[in-house]
Amino acid sequence: MKFAWIDIRSVAPEQVAAVVDAAVHARLDGIVDSHSEVLATLPPTVRKVLLPAGAATADTKAKAKGEKTKDGKADAPRAGEAPDLLAVTITDEQELNALRLKFLAGDKSATAYVEVTDQRTLDLACGAATDLPYTVVRFRDPTKIPLEIVIAAADRSEGRLICEVGSVEEAEIVVGVLEKGSEGLLMAPSGVDDVFKLAELLAAKTEPLDLTSLTVESIEHSGMGDRVCVDTCTHFEKDEGILVGSYAHGFVLCVSETHPLPYMPTRPFRVNAGALHSYTYGADNRTNYLSELQAGASVLGVGADGRTRRIAVGRVKLESRPLLTIKAKSPEGVEVSLTVQDDWHVRVLGPGAAVLNVTELKAGDQLLGYTPTDKRHVGWPVAEFCIEK
Repeated sequence: MKFAWIDIRSVAPEQVAAVVDAAVHARLDGIVDSHSEVLATLPPTVRKVLLPAGAATADTKAKAKGEKTKDGKADAPRAGEAPDLLAVTITDEQELNALRLKFLAGDKSATAYVEVTDQRTLDLACGAATDLPYTVVRFRDPTKIPLEIVIAAADRSEGRLICEVGSVEEAEIVVGVLEKGSEGLLMAPSGVDDVFKLAELLAAKTEPLDLTSLTVESIEHSGMGDRVCVDTCTHFEKDEGILVGSYAHGFVLCVSETHPLPYMPTRPFRVNAGALHSYTYGADNRTNYLSELQAGASVLGVGADGRTRRIAVGRVKLESRPLLTIKAKSPEGVEVSLTVQDDWHVRVLGPGAAVLNVTELKAGDQLLGYTPTDKRHVGWPVAEFCIEK
């Protein structure tokens, strides 16, 4: 599960209270500041992370814990003032070893902050992420290669890696690096909107679908029309495609061109989806017309077992071709219709991930599909009277 810390050190003073309230309301994991007295005001539902400006000195560490400083004076915090985590900026192996010893001595909250600027600091970040419970990394350069290296180095570690990002857009990229991203994000928001956008990003996931078997009732040649190929930015699995249908209440699982056929190479990124009027079922219980899709949009990849994932669209090809209309029905009697290109290389999936050529379908054949119960208006579910036929 991904989590986020909101860094309020650089937030405008007049916005700090609102940003903190938003982070607490959005149930983000932690708040980061350089002043323990500010962190002391936070509710117990949020993690308090003290990140002093610059390297944390011995006196800074002692004050954070209420211990005696070098001058012998105690700076005991008020009840609840001590932070949950003290992030120590490390710049060399000696400082990293000190944190390692702290962890081995029983401190399960040992936290390192590393700014990666070269190979030496990259190695330092890898060492911290491998050995410590928490490691925050900041990368000077825009390339994500160093992050990939740190993620790979810490892959089997029980520690948690937090990557500092400069925006919600960068956060979206970071969570997908090496398909797993860092466990956590650290971001200094420009305002309340950024906090909620970050929370929405972390919450974004696609739920599995309960697919059903559809029984083919008829196959009809429909003459010429425009069909849409959806070319994506991913490699589909052999049992994976997208849901397409003429009605918003019924979809057929159209498989990608992953499976070999004579006369043409496989195109595992493509789904020959259907006629341009067709709906495709997407994330958030939203439908889109195939005609609406374009480069940069997203579709919902769906496996034969119901698993789902968001997939980026790289291109959409609309061409005039002979068409075929498939009509089917669910066990509950829901009528489903799909119009596709009338050609052997267009395929749909059946139960057990069986790959079926549309031109060879016959009445009684079983297809995999999905039958949501919502009516639709501009793709969104709506409670209103609507008939599609």
